[in-house]
Amino acid sequence: MPILFATILAFASSPLWFFGANPLFGNPFIIINKSTNQLAFIDDGKIQVTYPVATGLTTELTPEGMFTVTVKAKQPYYRKKNIPGGAPNNPLGSRWIGFDANGTDGRTYGIHGTNNAQSIGMYITQGCVRLHNHQVEALFEQVPLGTKVLIVRSGQSFEEMAEQYGVIKR
Repeated sequence: MPILFATILAFASSPLWFFGANPLFGNPFIIINKSTNQLAFIDDGKIQVTYPVATGLTTELTPEGMFTVTVKAKQPYYRKKNIPGGAPNNPLGSRWIGFDANGTDGRTYGIHGTNNAQSIGMYITQGCVRLHNHQVEALFEQVPLGTKVLIVRSGQSFEEMAEQYGVIKR
């Protein structure tokens, strides 16, 4: 009996959905690996593109876990310093893809562009994930509201993580 219970618990807690279709498979999905400062965009069961990113100055600043895209904005306004969207000094760049980390509403943490292209690849942000503007603009067009965003620190490849979460099959 304990073995049966342990088996059921293992299946139920796994990111693979053994008892039915995985609702993530075939849908847009984003993985951000803070260990490599890379982002992978997955759709239709395969990795479509990877991009270099900038993440938090410290490991704690960019939250880890599974989140959901809840806000999208073109030429986002930077509230902290009252900088209008489209201004050359706006650190958010040309697009904002906000997700619900740490109980927020998608207006605190996001994937966004930058006015500092040299920062990409670095650990420099206050918690967001930065991309080059042309890359976040391309991603923005492909990512609908409700897209899942997985942020991790991992030595696994994107293929291994995507397979683990059931968003691609090899």
